[in-house]
Formats: sequence, structure tokens, C-alpha cells
Amino acid sequence: MDLIRILIAILLPPLGVFLQVGIGPQFWINIILTILGYIPGIIHAVWIIARR
Repeated sequence: MDLIRILIAILLPPLGVFLQVGIGPQFWINIILTILGYIPGIIHAVWIIARR
């Protein structure tokens, strides 16, 4: 299941974080990082998914 979440996180980083932790601080941080730059959003999303 984590592999599917990582693939989703590469395509849509906030969706990957949402599927892992729901709507919370990490989700909003990822939204901001994705808006500021797509790559930081991907890195953060994969980190969140791999950490849990």
C-alpha cells in the first residue's frame, strides 16, 4: 500500500499526504511546499509516507 501512496505522492503530493495522515499540520505544510515548488512538495510527501 505504501508503494501506491508514494506513486500518488509523486503525481499529487498533497493527496499522498492526505491519504497517510489526513487533514492536519503536515497536510497544510505540504500544500504550501507544493505551491512554492513542486519538488519540495514531492520530497516532503515521500518523507511523510516513508516515516510512518
